[in-house]
Amino acid sequence: MKYFLGIDVGASKTHALIADETGRCAGFGKAGGGNYQGVGYAGLAKALQESFAAARQMARVEVAEFAGAGFGVAGYDFPSDRIPHLQTIASLGLSCPLEVVNDGLNGLLAGATDGIGVNVTAGSSNNCRGRNRQGQEGRIVGNGAMFGEYGGAIEIVYKALQLVNYAWIQRTPPTALTGILLKATGALNEMELMKDLSNEQRRLSPSLAVAIIDAAKEGDAAAGEIIQWAGEELGWLAVSVARQIGMAQEAVEIIQSGSVFAAGELLTNPMYSVVIRHCPQAKLIRLEGPPVVGTIVLGMEQAGIDGFALRDKVIQTAKEIM
Repeated sequence: MKYFLGIDVGASKTHALIADETGRCAGFGKAGGGNYQGVGYAGLAKALQESFAAARQMARVEVAEFAGAGFGVAGYDFPSDRIPHLQTIASLGLSCPLEVVNDGLNGLLAGATDGIGVNVTAGSSNNCRGRNRQGQEGRIVGNGAMFGEYGGAIEIVYKALQLVNYAWIQRTPPTALTGILLKATGALNEMELMKDLSNEQRRLSPSLAVAIIDAAKEGDAAAGEIIQWAGEELGWLAVSVARQIGMAQEAVEIIQSGSVFAAGELLTNPMYSVVIRHCPQAKLIRLEGPPVVGTIVLGMEQAGIDGFALRDKVIQTAKEIM
Protein backbone atom coordinates (compact mmCIF):
# COMPACT_ATOMS: atom_id res chain seq x y z
CA MET A 1 0.00 0.00 0.00
CA LYS A 2 1.29 3.46 -0.92
CA TYR A 3 0.80 6.38 1.45
CA PHE A 4 0.80 10.12 0.92
CA LEU A 5 1.55 12.95 3.30
CA GLY A 6 0.12 16.44 3.30
CA ILE A 7 1.03 19.16 5.78
CA ASP A 8 -0.74 22.52 6.02
CA VAL A 9 1.41 24.98 7.96
CA GLY A 10 -0.31 28.13 9.17
CA ALA A 11 0.58 31.04 11.40
CA SER A 12 -1.42 29.65 14.33
CA LYS A 13 -1.67 25.90 13.66
CA THR A 14 -0.20 23.05 11.62
CA HIS A 15 -2.16 20.05 10.34
CA ALA A 16 -0.64 16.83 8.97
CA LEU A 17 -2.72 14.28 7.10
CA ILE A 18 -1.86 10.81 5.79
CA ALA A 19 -3.92 9.07 3.10
CA ASP A 20 -3.43 5.82 1.23
CA GLU A 21 -3.58 5.28 -2.54
CA THR A 22 -7.36 4.73 -2.41
CA GLY A 23 -7.94 8.14 -0.83
CA ARG A 24 -8.67 6.81 2.65
CA CYS A 25 -7.21 8.98 5.40
CA ALA A 26 -5.35 6.95 7.98
CA GLY A 27 -3.63 9.49 10.20
CA PHE A 28 -3.93 13.06 11.43
CA GLY A 29 -1.68 15.18 13.61
CA LYS A 30 -1.55 18.79 14.67
CA ALA A 31 0.90 21.26 16.15
CA GLY A 32 1.28 24.98 16.68
CA GLY A 33 1.98 27.57 14.04
CA GLY A 34 4.99 27.16 11.79
CA ASN A 35 5.30 30.36 9.76
CA TYR A 36 9.05 30.97 9.91
CA GLN A 37 8.49 34.72 9.92
CA GLY A 38 7.07 34.34 13.42
CA VAL A 39 8.81 31.26 14.86
CA GLY A 40 11.96 30.93 12.75
CA TYR A 41 13.00 27.82 10.84
CA ALA A 42 13.54 25.99 14.12
CA GLY A 43 9.88 26.64 14.96
CA LEU A 44 8.84 25.47 11.49
CA ALA A 45 10.82 22.26 11.96
CA LYS A 46 9.17 21.69 15.35
CA ALA A 47 5.67 22.14 13.90
CA LEU A 48 6.42 19.79 11.00
CA GLN A 49 7.98 17.12 13.19
CA GLU A 50 5.27 17.18 15.87
CA SER A 51 2.35 17.04 13.46
CA PHE A 52 4.04 14.39 11.29
CA ALA A 53 4.86 12.19 14.28
CA ALA A 54 1.27 12.35 15.57
CA ALA A 55 -0.16 11.52 12.13
CA ARG A 56 2.25 8.57 11.69
CA GLN A 57 1.41 7.27 15.12
CA MET A 58 -2.30 7.22 14.27
CA ALA A 59 -1.73 5.70 10.83
CA ARG A 60 1.01 3.28 11.93
CA VAL A 61 3.01 4.12 8.82
CA GLU A 62 6.80 4.13 8.53
CA VAL A 63 8.64 6.99 6.82
CA ALA A 64 9.81 4.71 4.01
CA GLU A 65 6.21 3.88 3.04
CA PHE A 66 5.41 7.35 1.67
CA ALA A 67 5.18 7.67 -2.11
CA GLY A 68 4.65 11.44 -2.25
CA ALA A 69 4.27 14.48 -0.01
CA GLY A 70 2.89 17.99 -0.32
CA PHE A 71 3.48 21.01 1.91
CA GLY A 72 1.48 24.23 1.89
CA VAL A 73 3.35 26.63 4.13
CA ALA A 74 2.51 30.09 5.42
CA GLY A 75 5.51 32.36 4.98
CA TYR A 76 6.73 30.55 1.87
CA ASP A 77 6.24 33.69 -0.17
CA PHE A 78 9.15 34.13 -2.57
CA PRO A 79 11.51 31.96 -4.66
CA SER A 80 14.36 32.80 -2.28
CA ASP A 81 12.41 30.97 0.48
CA ARG A 82 12.53 27.63 -1.34
CA ILE A 83 15.93 26.26 -0.33
CA PRO A 84 15.63 26.95 3.42
CA HIS A 85 12.11 25.50 3.43
CA LEU A 86 13.24 22.35 1.64
CA GLN A 87 16.15 22.04 4.04
CA THR A 88 13.75 22.27 6.98
CA ILE A 89 11.36 19.74 5.46
CA ALA A 90 14.33 17.39 5.02
CA SER A 91 14.38 17.00 8.81
CA LEU A 92 11.37 14.66 8.41
CA GLY A 93 13.60 12.10 6.69
CA LEU A 94 11.34 11.55 3.68
CA SER A 95 12.80 9.86 0.60
CA CYS A 96 9.73 10.28 -1.62
CA PRO A 97 9.18 13.07 -4.18
CA LEU A 98 7.70 16.16 -2.56
CA GLU A 99 6.68 19.73 -3.29
CA VAL A 100 6.27 22.86 -1.19
CA VAL A 101 3.96 25.76 -2.07
CA ASN A 102 2.50 28.76 -0.33
CA ASP A 103 -0.45 27.80 1.87
CA GLY A 104 -2.69 30.04 -0.21
CA LEU A 105 -2.83 27.23 -2.77
CA ASN A 106 -4.13 24.69 -0.23
CA GLY A 107 -7.73 25.83 -0.50
CA LEU A 108 -7.56 25.90 -4.29
CA LEU A 109 -6.33 22.30 -4.49
CA ALA A 110 -8.87 21.25 -1.86
CA GLY A 111 -11.88 23.03 -3.33
CA ALA A 112 -11.63 23.93 -7.03
CA THR A 113 -12.82 21.34 -9.55
CA ASP A 114 -9.40 20.71 -11.08
CA GLY A 115 -7.31 22.92 -8.83
CA ILE A 116 -7.90 25.73 -11.34
CA GLY A 117 -9.18 29.15 -10.31
CA VAL A 118 -8.65 31.44 -7.33
CA ASN A 119 -8.51 30.77 -3.61
CA VAL A 120 -9.20 33.59 -1.15
CA THR A 121 -8.17 32.81 2.42
CA ALA A 122 -9.50 34.80 5.36
CA GLY A 123 -8.13 33.32 8.55
CA SER A 124 -5.89 35.03 11.07
CA SER A 125 -4.90 37.31 8.18
CA ASN A 126 -5.59 37.06 4.44
CA ASN A 127 -4.10 35.51 1.33
CA CYS A 128 -5.05 34.90 -2.27
CA ARG A 129 -3.52 32.61 -4.88
CA GLY A 130 -4.65 31.39 -8.28
CA ARG A 131 -3.69 29.02 -11.08
CA ASN A 132 -4.96 28.61 -14.66
CA ARG A 133 -4.92 25.57 -16.93
CA GLN A 134 -1.60 26.61 -18.44
CA GLY A 135 0.01 26.47 -15.00
CA GLN A 136 0.35 30.24 -14.69
CA GLU A 137 0.00 31.35 -11.08
CA GLY A 138 -1.33 34.60 -9.65
CA ARG A 139 -0.85 35.97 -6.18
CA ILE A 140 -0.94 38.84 -3.75
CA VAL A 141 1.95 39.66 -1.42
CA GLY A 142 0.13 37.88 1.40
CA ASN A 143 1.57 39.95 4.21
CA GLY A 144 -1.42 42.04 5.15
CA ALA A 145 -2.00 45.67 5.92
CA MET A 146 1.51 46.91 5.10
CA PHE A 147 0.73 46.13 1.46
CA GLY A 148 -2.92 47.22 1.50
CA GLU A 149 -4.28 43.65 1.64
CA TYR A 150 -7.21 43.29 4.03
CA GLY A 151 -10.06 41.03 5.04
CA GLY A 152 -8.59 38.58 7.55
CA ALA A 153 -9.24 38.49 11.27
CA ILE A 154 -6.38 40.70 12.39
CA GLU A 155 -7.27 43.36 9.81
CA ILE A 156 -10.87 43.27 11.06
CA VAL A 157 -9.64 43.72 14.63
CA TYR A 158 -7.37 46.65 13.76
CA LYS A 159 -10.19 48.29 11.81
CA ALA A 160 -12.33 47.91 14.93
CA LEU A 161 -9.64 49.64 16.95
CA GLN A 162 -9.70 52.55 14.52
CA LEU A 163 -13.46 52.91 14.89
CA VAL A 164 -13.25 52.65 18.67
CA ASN A 165 -10.73 55.48 18.57
CA TYR A 166 -13.00 57.51 16.27
CA ALA A 167 -15.85 57.07 18.76
CA TRP A 168 -13.57 58.02 21.65
CA ILE A 169 -12.41 61.25 20.00
CA GLN A 170 -16.04 61.88 18.98
CA ARG A 171 -15.42 61.72 15.27
CA THR A 172 -18.17 59.08 15.06
CA PRO A 173 -21.05 57.92 17.32
CA PRO A 174 -20.50 55.43 20.16
CA THR A 175 -20.15 51.76 19.24
CA ALA A 176 -20.48 48.42 20.98
CA LEU A 177 -16.95 47.70 19.75
CA THR A 178 -15.57 49.83 22.58
CA GLY A 179 -16.88 47.45 25.23
CA ILE A 180 -15.65 44.46 23.25
CA LEU A 181 -12.07 45.73 23.12
CA LEU A 182 -12.06 46.90 26.73
CA LYS A 183 -13.33 43.52 27.95
CA ALA A 184 -10.86 41.59 25.80
CA THR A 185 -7.84 43.58 26.96
CA GLY A 186 -8.83 44.32 30.54
CA ALA A 187 -8.29 48.04 30.01
CA LEU A 188 -10.38 50.27 32.32
CA ASN A 189 -11.25 52.86 29.66
CA GLU A 190 -10.37 54.11 26.20
CA MET A 191 -7.46 56.19 27.42
CA GLU A 192 -5.83 53.20 29.07
CA LEU A 193 -6.53 51.05 26.01
CA MET A 194 -4.89 53.50 23.63
CA LYS A 195 -1.94 54.12 25.96
CA ASP A 196 -1.20 50.44 26.50
CA LEU A 197 -1.55 49.54 22.83
CA SER A 198 0.69 52.47 21.89
CA ASN A 199 3.33 51.29 24.34
CA GLU A 200 2.91 47.63 23.31
CA GLN A 201 1.84 46.70 26.83
CA ARG A 202 -1.28 45.05 25.46
CA ARG A 203 -1.97 43.25 22.18
CA LEU A 204 -5.11 42.54 20.20
CA SER A 205 -5.74 38.96 19.12
CA PRO A 206 -7.18 37.94 15.74
CA SER A 207 -9.72 35.85 17.70
CA LEU A 208 -11.51 39.09 18.58
CA ALA A 209 -12.90 39.08 15.05
CA VAL A 210 -15.54 36.60 16.24
CA ALA A 211 -16.98 39.15 18.69
CA ILE A 212 -16.86 41.86 16.04
CA ILE A 213 -18.79 39.66 13.62
CA ASP A 214 -21.34 38.94 16.36
CA ALA A 215 -21.73 42.68 17.00
CA ALA A 216 -22.37 43.21 13.29
CA LYS A 217 -25.06 40.51 13.34
CA GLU A 218 -26.65 42.25 16.33
CA GLY A 219 -26.87 45.51 14.40
CA ASP A 220 -23.95 47.62 15.59
CA ALA A 221 -23.37 50.10 12.77
CA ALA A 222 -19.58 50.31 13.14
CA ALA A 223 -19.19 46.53 13.26
CA GLY A 224 -21.43 46.15 10.23
CA GLU A 225 -19.33 48.69 8.35
CA ILE A 226 -16.20 46.69 9.14
CA ILE A 227 -17.56 43.36 7.94
CA GLN A 228 -18.85 44.93 4.73
CA TRP A 229 -15.45 46.53 4.19
CA ALA A 230 -13.69 43.20 4.82
CA GLY A 231 -15.93 41.44 2.32
CA GLU A 232 -15.26 44.07 -0.34
CA GLU A 233 -11.53 43.85 0.26
CA LEU A 234 -11.58 40.07 -0.10
CA GLY A 235 -13.50 40.54 -3.32
CA TRP A 236 -10.78 42.79 -4.66
CA LEU A 237 -8.14 40.18 -3.84
CA ALA A 238 -10.06 37.63 -5.91
CA VAL A 239 -10.52 40.03 -8.83
CA SER A 240 -6.84 40.98 -8.83
CA VAL A 241 -5.62 37.38 -8.99
CA ALA A 242 -8.25 36.40 -11.57
CA ARG A 243 -6.92 39.20 -13.78
CA GLN A 244 -3.34 38.01 -13.35
CA ILE A 245 -4.13 34.52 -14.60
CA GLY A 246 -6.34 35.73 -17.44
CA MET A 247 -9.58 34.31 -16.02
CA ALA A 248 -11.54 37.46 -15.17
CA GLN A 249 -13.90 36.95 -18.10
CA GLU A 250 -14.16 33.17 -17.70
CA ALA A 251 -16.31 31.00 -15.44
CA VAL A 252 -13.62 31.14 -12.79
CA GLU A 253 -14.14 29.25 -9.54
CA ILE A 254 -13.32 31.39 -6.51
CA ILE A 255 -12.83 29.34 -3.37
CA GLN A 256 -13.58 30.95 0.00
CA SER A 257 -11.48 29.35 2.71
CA GLY A 258 -10.77 30.30 6.30
CA SER A 259 -12.66 30.85 9.53
CA VAL A 260 -13.70 34.45 8.81
CA PHE A 261 -16.14 33.22 6.16
CA ALA A 262 -18.24 31.87 9.03
CA ALA A 263 -19.57 35.43 9.15
CA GLY A 264 -21.89 34.37 6.33
CA GLU A 265 -23.75 36.75 4.06
CA LEU A 266 -22.67 39.88 5.95
CA LEU A 267 -19.23 39.16 4.51
CA THR A 268 -19.91 37.15 1.38
CA ASN A 269 -22.58 39.43 -0.15
CA PRO A 270 -20.27 42.47 -0.41
CA MET A 271 -17.49 40.19 -1.61
CA TYR A 272 -19.77 38.81 -4.32
CA SER A 273 -20.84 42.32 -5.37
CA VAL A 274 -17.23 43.32 -6.03
CA VAL A 275 -16.32 40.07 -7.78
CA ILE A 276 -19.32 39.91 -10.08
CA ARG A 277 -18.78 43.46 -11.37
CA HIS A 278 -15.35 42.52 -12.66
CA CYS A 279 -15.64 38.75 -13.15
CA PRO A 280 -19.22 38.38 -14.44
CA GLN A 281 -19.07 34.59 -14.85
CA ALA A 282 -17.36 33.86 -11.55
CA LYS A 283 -18.66 31.16 -9.22
CA LEU A 284 -17.98 31.59 -5.50
CA ILE A 285 -17.58 28.33 -3.59
CA ARG A 286 -17.24 27.92 0.17
CA LEU A 287 -14.54 25.36 0.94
CA GLU A 288 -16.18 22.36 2.60
CA GLY A 289 -13.18 20.17 3.34
CA PRO A 290 -10.15 21.08 5.45
CA PRO A 291 -7.39 22.93 3.53
CA VAL A 292 -4.87 20.19 4.43
CA VAL A 293 -6.68 18.01 1.87
CA GLY A 294 -5.11 20.21 -0.78
CA THR A 295 -1.65 19.21 0.36
CA ILE A 296 -2.57 15.52 0.02
CA VAL A 297 -3.63 16.22 -3.58
CA LEU A 298 -0.30 17.98 -4.10
CA GLY A 299 1.56 15.01 -2.64
CA MET A 300 -0.26 12.59 -4.91
CA GLU A 301 0.64 14.74 -7.92
CA GLN A 302 4.31 14.25 -7.09
CA ALA A 303 3.85 10.49 -7.51
CA GLY A 304 1.94 10.85 -10.78
CA ILE A 305 -1.46 10.11 -9.22
CA ASP A 306 -4.58 12.16 -9.97
CA GLY A 307 -5.44 13.38 -6.50
CA PHE A 308 -8.55 15.19 -7.71
CA ALA A 309 -10.15 11.87 -8.64
CA LEU A 310 -9.73 10.76 -5.01
CA ARG A 311 -10.37 14.09 -3.32
CA ASP A 312 -13.99 13.49 -2.27
CA LYS A 313 -12.97 10.35 -0.42
CA VAL A 314 -10.02 12.15 1.16
CA ILE A 315 -12.35 14.92 2.38
CA GLN A 316 -14.90 12.46 3.74
CA THR A 317 -12.41 10.32 5.61
CA ALA A 318 -10.38 13.30 6.81
CA LYS A 319 -13.45 14.65 8.58
CA GLU A 320 -13.84 11.32 10.33
CA ILE A 321 -10.40 11.41 11.94
CA MET A 322 -9.70 15.13 12.46
